[in-house]
Amino acid sequence: MQPDPQDVIFMRQALRLARRGRGCTSPNPMVGAVLVRGGRVLGRGWHRRAGAPHAEIEALADAQQAGASPRGATLYVTLEPCCTTGRTPPCTEAILRAGIRRVVVAATDPNPAHAGRGLELLRQAGLRVEAGVLAEPAARLNWAFNHWVVHRLPAVTVKAAMTLDGKLADAGGRSQWITGDAARAQGMKLRLAHDAILVGVNTILADDPALTLRVPQLQQRLHPWRRIILDPRARTPLSAQVLQPAEHTETLIVAGPNAPPKRLQALAERAVVWKVPLTAGGFDLLHLLQRLGAEEVTALLVEGGGETQAAFLFQGLARRIAFFYAPKILGGGASRRAVAGRGAAGWQDILRLAHPRWRRVGEDWLLEAEVEKA
Repeated sequence: MQPDPQDVIFMRQALRLARRGRGCTSPNPMVGAVLVRGGRVLGRGWHRRAGAPHAEIEALADAQQAGASPRGATLYVTLEPCCTTGRTPPCTEAILRAGIRRVVVAATDPNPAHAGRGLELLRQAGLRVEAGVLAEPAARLNWAFNHWVVHRLPAVTVKAAMTLDGKLADAGGRSQWITGDAARAQGMKLRLAHDAILVGVNTILADDPALTLRVPQLQQRLHPWRRIILDPRARTPLSAQVLQPAEHTETLIVAGPNAPPKRLQALAERAVVWKVPLTAGGFDLLHLLQRLGAEEVTALLVEGGGETQAAFLFQGLARRIAFFYAPKILGGGASRRAVAGRGAAGWQDILRLAHPRWRRVGEDWLLEAEVEKA
């Protein structure tokens, strides 16, 4: 059955509000809410940061500030209202106290332990409850949170900027700049949508990137934004930009169990250092993701280089890709590939992408897609 057109209109407003929380709400989802009576908006709200009032509470407060009573109104909210106490009290209690008559929800709670409980509680209290209005865009908005809350692993996006023939650097490792200003600005937006960025130590040695994200949203985050370096032998130079202090940012060096102790001690004075087991193919990346997930890292952006990107892709740990293509051709057998490693053993093992979306970004092209599970 098609949803009521008016419900769609107000839910779109709620989704636009939810997006205002991008980069601020982790490890909570982005949520927006609109309070309506008689076709007139009484209040609007969105979840601003973890630990702050939820979107429903913000919408109720907005209505109260405008002198409007919520009694008998309809609440449009992009995610099922919580019914348990977390960092804030249950939103279902506030909804019942406010005398709201009807609740329209886009997506149900992805947490299997809570899914549907809030909606059922409201129904039992006599409210009209409808779910599934614009459920798809609501789920896309919080895809990383939804993955983390179910699996307790960060949702991994592999991002690369390359030439049309798939090269990210010349034979000497030089790569700046392949794509244009617009693509690099879009790359910054991608960083904001993730809790951490990860690169291999060879990227640090070749380019000495700062891996910073200078946006005011970082001040709102519950946890610092992280820069993660895969560095088996602790080779990151102490002078590297990634070891310099950055506001609301933390650097994590991931070292192997046999890294030189003196190097680890020196790095530990400038960064957090973790020892992670090694396997035949390199770091035990699943072990790393489990530790990051336990520390409420919900979304991880892997930015390089080619070996690191291949490891996440071919070990089945990446959920999405964001590949920027510049209208350039580098060629050459010695130039660096954006996805290196051993590659697929054969056509039967090739990685397949689902729901590919191409769009122009300045003079370049961006391909975003989901990595299909084997």
